[in-house]
Amino acid sequence: MDTLSFTVAEYQGPLDLILHLISKHKLNIFDIDISSLLEQYLNAINSWKEQNLEVSSEFLEMASRLVYIKTVSLLPRHEEEHEKLRQDLTGQLIEYSICKQAAKTLGSLYIGQDIFVRGPAPIKIDPTYTLTHPASVLLAALSDAMGRGARRLPPSQEVFEPLVHRPIVSVTTKIFSVLRTLRVDGRVKLDRLYRMNTDRSGVIATFLALLELMKSGKIALQNDQVELISAGKKQEPVSSPR
Repeated sequence: MDTLSFTVAEYQGPLDLILHLISKHKLNIFDIDISSLLEQYLNAINSWKEQNLEVSSEFLEMASRLVYIKTVSLLPRHEEEHEKLRQDLTGQLIEYSICKQAAKTLGSLYIGQDIFVRGPAPIKIDPTYTLTHPASVLLAALSDAMGRGARRLPPSQEVFEPLVHRPIVSVTTKIFSVLRTLRVDGRVKLDRLYRMNTDRSGVIATFLALLELMKSGKIALQNDQVELISAGKKQEPVSSPR
């Protein structure tokens, strides 16, 4: 077999270098002689080093891969592993060769400044719906559309009414209620007047009613006791309600 020769050139990667060696010496890519390929591959790397060219790590990695494939081929009872490694390398080389050819073809189709391309022509669209569907499908679509329409409507007043509608308790009503309770019992605890309410509006109205009655001198508050002041009785100093 003739000795392979190699000329230093620029390569995109280790696969590009291997394809160059196979193409230059007309080797069978489907039956690569790993020993000869490894020898020439290492010669290429050594030539770069002699010319002080930087050798990237991917070329060194491929060299170690080729060494490993050759080592496996020399070991007994490792024929299957060697064949698999060689087929993997062959598959990568074929795939890379196809990609290079496709890139070359696309490169020849490059559109320069002197070439103009007509814009896309407008396409007339027929808006007529020509498909047919079973009645059950149409009924389901109608029901779904009606359901979505109902979901977009604002909630009805009945939905909000239990949340926002509350009876309004007037302060005047609470004044009469407090006076009526005090006329019956004479003196009551303050918290009893508040417990008579069932909501916040009633509590606030009770508080304002007590303030009005104390301001007018009709009731007195002392030690959490609310007392009705009878006519002509001198009002004693009272503490403010809690």
